[in-house]
Amino acid sequence: MKAYTEMSRQELLREKETVEQAYAALKAQGLQLNIARGKPGKEQLDMVSDIFDVLPGSASFEYDGVDVRNYGTLDGLPSVKKLFADILGTQPENVFVGGNASLQLMYDTIAKAYTHGLLHSEKPWSKLDEVKWLCPAPGYDRHFKVSESFGMTMITVPMLPTGPDMDVVEELVKDPAVKGMWCVPKYSNPDGIIYSDETVHRIAAMETAAPDFLLMWDNAYCVHEFDGDFVTFPDMLSVCAAAGHPDRVFEFASTSKITLPGAGVAVMAASTENLDYMRKLLTVQTIGYDKTNQLRHLLYLKDRAHTLALMKRHAAILGPKFKAVLETLDREIAPLNIAVWQKPKGGYFVSVNAMPGTAKRTLALCREAGVVMTGAGATYPYGVDPNDSNMRIAPSLPLPEVLRQAMDVYCVCLRLAALEKLLQE
Repeated sequence: MKAYTEMSRQELLREKETVEQAYAALKAQGLQLNIARGKPGKEQLDMVSDIFDVLPGSASFEYDGVDVRNYGTLDGLPSVKKLFADILGTQPENVFVGGNASLQLMYDTIAKAYTHGLLHSEKPWSKLDEVKWLCPAPGYDRHFKVSESFGMTMITVPMLPTGPDMDVVEELVKDPAVKGMWCVPKYSNPDGIIYSDETVHRIAAMETAAPDFLLMWDNAYCVHEFDGDFVTFPDMLSVCAAAGHPDRVFEFASTSKITLPGAGVAVMAASTENLDYMRKLLTVQTIGYDKTNQLRHLLYLKDRAHTLALMKRHAAILGPKFKAVLETLDREIAPLNIAVWQKPKGGYFVSVNAMPGTAKRTLALCREAGVVMTGAGATYPYGVDPNDSNMRIAPSLPLPEVLRQAMDVYCVCLRLAALEKLLQE
């Protein structure tokens, strides 16, 4: 197949006619397909639904010396703290167990920075003239929505195959108004990039003008390989401490894609000094989170080894879906020289960068043909991709046959948008 960029105008016109016919045929099928959000599929949810059966009888609801049905134990059950410490590669005393959503813990952390300030803040952030925030992009749309909701000035940082462009980051943090940065360090959303050791250590060691610079380390995919064995990753708390910045980082994770989204357990990890400070604020907010759910997860996951074994079962379901997406792109799009993409081995997304100026058109064509995807621009601050290029594919939810249908539509739409663009030039 000849690359579109090597075709003559007449060849492009003939190809456009062919692709338009294919698009019309797909549109006539009246499809209703959705590959927009990174939700676990029904097979994954069914696989772990036996978690509801593990709680003991009423005589055995005492664990770690705590009656899990009662108030108290703000930090979470000690055994659950240890479980997550082992999974994250940190220490139990650095772990705080919350409710069902890590995003809630993230939002709450930033909210407290605004209302009370952080451990090293001169004043609450709400008292500042401006708060600037670094947003590696493409990135997670909900992170950017949190920043936007607080009125932060978001600054886009380019993503490289090694993580955020650290030359850019190190220059930006010289501004005292720059108060923090979002990071998804392992299988980043949406590119699936694993931050390099050099990037991790540069983030930990960099000198920031703001003494209360907040590194939001969202380790959402810490054990989420779908191809190959578990990949270990540095403990950012230890790395920051060794670099002389022990209070810089708050790390977050959850079981949302290990057990059940909406019925899982979320954790926050930070220095003991940070946790002491946050506990004082949290004591006003809650007497304790759902310990019965914590116990359920402890009995179900047991330990790190059993958790990794469970993730292998998830991988057996997810791996073929991602393989289908990547193989379709390699077959239908790669020879045409109209898009590039990462080939992740974990996480929940495939990120495609098409010809500049074609993402919105591609996704509009998809919608008209009955395929819903994450909106163009969602992976950038303020929902604006300056190149109109990036698109996020979420293979996890659909059944394989639905996913194949959706990818067929997507590839035709991507081709048509590229042809329209080339013929305009």
